[in-house]
Amino acid sequence: MKYTVVFHRDDEGISVSVPGLPGCWSEGDTEEEALSNIQDAIQDYLAAIRDLSAELETYEIDIAA
Repeated sequence: MKYTVVFHRDDEGISVSVPGLPGCWSEGDTEEEALSNIQDAIQDYLAAIRDLSAELETYEIDIAA
């Protein structure tokens, strides 16, 4: 899967968020570090969602772009 990430730069480094996954963010001192860290954060976020919804009735649907 591909996710759009948004960089937020300031004097302390780079934070990065994922608009499609509310509350999913990370940070790093460089772009490379921030991208690596957000990949880990996305994996953790999705694992948490799977765990939280494990007992719920769920469906997957396809959306044409």
